[in-house]
Amino acid sequence: MKMRIQKLFVPASMLIAIAYLFATFSFATRLKADDEHDHSENFEFKPGSLVLSRSVYKGTSTTVNVGDVLPPGCVAGVVNVDVLPAFQAANTNADKTKTPVTVSCTKAIANGTYPTVFNNNTVDGSFGVTSPIFLDNITTNGTLLGTLPIDPKRIVTSFSSKSELALNRSLDKKSITFVGYVGGHGFVTDENQLDVSNSNTPGVIDPTNPVVSQYYRSVAEVDADGHLRVTDGNAYSGNNGRAAIKAGWKYYMSGNDNNGGLTIPKKGVPPIDQLNGTQVGVNLINSTGAELLDPFQTPPLPPDIAMIGRLMPLGTDKPGKETNFRGLTIFDNTLYVSKGSGGNGVNSVYQVGAAGTLPTGTAAALATVPIDTLPGFPPFSIPESTSTFPFGLWFANANTLYVCDEGDGTSIVPVPPSVNVADAATLATAGVQKWHFDGTTWHMLYVLQNGLNIGVPYAIAGYPSPATDGCRNLTGEVHHGIATIYAVTSTISASGDQGADPNKLVKVLDDVDANTLLGDGDHDDVGLGVFTTIRAAGFGEVLRGVTLTPQDRDDDHDKDADHDHDRDGNHDRR
Repeated sequence: MKMRIQKLFVPASMLIAIAYLFATFSFATRLKADDEHDHSENFEFKPGSLVLSRSVYKGTSTTVNVGDVLPPGCVAGVVNVDVLPAFQAANTNADKTKTPVTVSCTKAIANGTYPTVFNNNTVDGSFGVTSPIFLDNITTNGTLLGTLPIDPKRIVTSFSSKSELALNRSLDKKSITFVGYVGGHGFVTDENQLDVSNSNTPGVIDPTNPVVSQYYRSVAEVDADGHLRVTDGNAYSGNNGRAAIKAGWKYYMSGNDNNGGLTIPKKGVPPIDQLNGTQVGVNLINSTGAELLDPFQTPPLPPDIAMIGRLMPLGTDKPGKETNFRGLTIFDNTLYVSKGSGGNGVNSVYQVGAAGTLPTGTAAALATVPIDTLPGFPPFSIPESTSTFPFGLWFANANTLYVCDEGDGTSIVPVPPSVNVADAATLATAGVQKWHFDGTTWHMLYVLQNGLNIGVPYAIAGYPSPATDGCRNLTGEVHHGIATIYAVTSTISASGDQGADPNKLVKVLDDVDANTLLGDGDHDDVGLGVFTTIRAAGFGEVLRGVTLTPQDRDDDHDKDADHDHDRDGNHDRR
């Protein structure tokens, strides 16, 4: 006698609910695991000091081998992407419901030995190697107080992605944040994984991306005692998250996405706008730029990824690339970002949302938030300004803004007897720019460069001599009218990827009220306006972000950990 098995019908809504509960349970379990595997032990950031983010290349000769397919797992060929109904009539492809995109792969030309491993970047634009993150607690004069190593099985960065690992202290001063990578299901979170910085996020998968791995762009939050919490996000698929800052119970983020082949028509090829005309493209356009993520929330999926504001493409720019934001800060409850790279959009400093009001709300509401350049900075218009390269932002007060300009990244052949490998005219704005607001417009007063030695090569044993090109991330504090600014340098070199260059942490003093550049001897204190190096990366090391230390109590004050009264021990006015 055969037993009859009756099929059970389960409504789709119930399946979705079950899947959601499972995801929530998995996420809650992971949060518990975060608590149980926190290895900060007795670590404590010292009040009144600095935190410097650093990474070290851990690869070996076998991390990648000559002839290996790059990106790993890449399959060359044509991918047919579904076209949205509204675009099908204009599609001249034989199958109007599909648009073809060619995916190309390559092979490694160097093994995993540093630094020549990054010569692979010349054939694989996605090339990178994940590496561990270290948070160095240092005095304001650069003396090492201690190091908090971040477990690479929880979150990693990508060596040599130079725009990553910015550090920001929360508005309540109790924690610091940075952005890194956490593997999706089936993908390893650890050092020595290839091309992760251009991977898809698990929630925004682009089949035209030659990188097939899936990694969240995750926000890491570290408190004064070194406790780490990680929140995963699906924004920035195909590229990297650059920075995050906590305000209240929200993370504000900046970054870029889209490493695939979807594009817009140029001279009729392709026949349709593949970004606005496909669901994949729409997802990419709406999950980049400035983002909002709630701590510990389940990673949001399209259309609920909380992108803040939109910039319409100028000319023939690719949609979504105008918001290729890097620097990020909040001052006077207002969000500011910078754009300084890429072939689309305007390099400038932008205000996101209304002054005095941080953007909040649903993804739909956030999409309507205005974004515009600050008056006096290059405007968002044609011709697009790409002559400056703004990165980190720091307000000394409501009318004084310091901007790191990283330089153009171009190395030239020096004309003897000069050894300078940078073009002085091109890099006239590289370094720390000082801007003043007159109530209507921002004006650049001058550029702090003295002591940076822009274009002058310095020796790193076993490495093609790099030279400083400008600066990326910065922070500062004001005491008795003097700003003390800390900045991480950018570089140029003959390396296959300048993001792998060992760089420096520098320090400079500036009179906040000065309208003209003051040099040594123009003030009661010597050294005004002259950079000094307080930390330098070694072979296989890079420095990325810098901020003031988090405080563990509301009554903590930023006191000088050096105790030498060199104008660094002052209250933070950010």
